[in-house]
Amino acid sequence: MKVTSVEIFEVDTEISPYWHPVIVRINTDEGINGLGEVGLAYGSAQSAGAGIVKNLAEDFVIGSDPMKTEKMWDTLFHSTFWALGGGPVVFGGISAIDTAFCDIKGKALGVPVYQLLGGKTNESLRTYAGQIQFGWGPTTRWCTRPEDYAEEAAKAVADGYDCIKVDPVILDAKGDYNTAIRGVLPHDQVTLFYNRVKAVRDAVGPDVDIIIEVHSILNATAAIQMGRLWKEFNCMYYEEPVHYLNVDLQQKVTHNVHIPVAAGERLYTRWGYRQYFEKQLLDIIQPDLGLVGGITEGKKICDYAYTYDIMVQVHVCGSPIATAAALQLEAAIPNFMIHEHHTYALKEGNIKLCKQNYQPQNGYFDTPDLPGLGIELNDNVIGSPSYVVKELR
Repeated sequence: MKVTSVEIFEVDTEISPYWHPVIVRINTDEGINGLGEVGLAYGSAQSAGAGIVKNLAEDFVIGSDPMKTEKMWDTLFHSTFWALGGGPVVFGGISAIDTAFCDIKGKALGVPVYQLLGGKTNESLRTYAGQIQFGWGPTTRWCTRPEDYAEEAAKAVADGYDCIKVDPVILDAKGDYNTAIRGVLPHDQVTLFYNRVKAVRDAVGPDVDIIIEVHSILNATAAIQMGRLWKEFNCMYYEEPVHYLNVDLQQKVTHNVHIPVAAGERLYTRWGYRQYFEKQLLDIIQPDLGLVGGITEGKKICDYAYTYDIMVQVHVCGSPIATAAALQLEAAIPNFMIHEHHTYALKEGNIKLCKQNYQPQNGYFDTPDLPGLGIELNDNVIGSPSYVVKELR
């Protein structure tokens, strides 16, 4: 089998001007195709994500054997020059290609990807309702008042979830984005951020888990300040309290708050995780299979984490392909903790991109048993690819 063409889609879902999944479909001479995704659907990098896949496809993928997933991963790691330095763009491209190769391999062998990873360890995957500050349900709502947060949390619980995630700091009192908050927080911010979480806890009661995320917006001082206050709400864990560029900041926070700490969506490959593991700074890791190096590398990172008693919650923030890939990996690993179901996964603009619509029932996911990832593009919706790289004849 060999790769004959690579299609790259920069998708406009109309959910948000900042939401553009980058989807890759790799086609072979045996009529089997595979899907992958660059984990840059949000932020300001989708064009770079599409461009790097085009470059990698031209230089390395066309004409290759997609059954040789390990060989391709190692080739891309050592031969691209930039992968040896890391970063979301190059590893986003590698991730999409690797995931598509895993999809092809599963389809060629007639088995779900989880069978390629050792088979099911987990029959049912507990799931949380994520990012409720943007509304829970088919429509978007940016929450500002504490009572808004309470209402959206209650909606998720009514849908059967027994765990929710909220970012109480990303929106200010007017509903505008906070991108960076530095120093000791003033009283009005402390009160607002505290009351938003309190409202959620009051709304859902003591038996529902709460995950607090702050998207690395706070500096270490503010992260500790708020983490100590939020401790009273018995939170499941505290996600991305600080940015990743100085690992000692994470160490400072971990050692000064008494909530389990999670991070990892902006770490890439085993090498990026190594110092966090060796310093034992994280209780839960959150690798994004669209950024970390794909399913091949994601499985290795999860196994690596297992040696440190670290649990895994795959970061899922993309199209339904990202969800399908995460479910396949999570079904196989013994240190799975919980699955992330982003509020954007409920939006029609995302759902209609694929033929299958995988949603949890009463807060639990079943892993698809179809060959490969178990998902196919809806060609009537996805539109024309931004790039098509073909075999030269």
